[in-house]
Amino acid sequence: MSASDDELMAALRDMWQADDPVPDDLVERMVAVVAADDLSREYALLTLVEDATAAVRGDTETMILQFSDGRVGVLLHISTAEKGTRRVDGWVDAAATEVVLEQGDRSWSTEPGEHGRFAFTDVPPGLCRVRLTVADPEGGRGFTTPQFEA
Repeated sequence: MSASDDELMAALRDMWQADDPVPDDLVERMVAVVAADDLSREYALLTLVEDATAAVRGDTETMILQFSDGRVGVLLHISTAEKGTRRVDGWVDAAATEVVLEQGDRSWSTEPGEHGRFAFTDVPPGLCRVRLTVADPEGGRGFTTPQFEA
């Protein structure tokens, strides 16, 4: 006499429920873990500081964006060049070792200067994000901004 798959699965389920039952608060804990998993990205607030249509040196569009996760702050100044490309000037307030500007499949990489300054030129218009590697005594850690329009 052989048991059907359903009967075997029911017997296994009963065994595990008796020997190692699911904790009562597992669902609530899992919801909290999943919600907190993306919390640092959620907290990386995109703050539009200024949106000006006339820059100091002409009729180019400029935008200043500020991102922070409570540990790392990034300020970006995005301006339109004459040929329609963008220039992204930035400053980071943490000891970053690398700054990468990502746009789709393309990326540009640089090291920030002594005061955390970095720049990317000839960036085509479109959605971008900045990814930082921040120096940390226990190893590098990352910081990524939400996407923004360059």
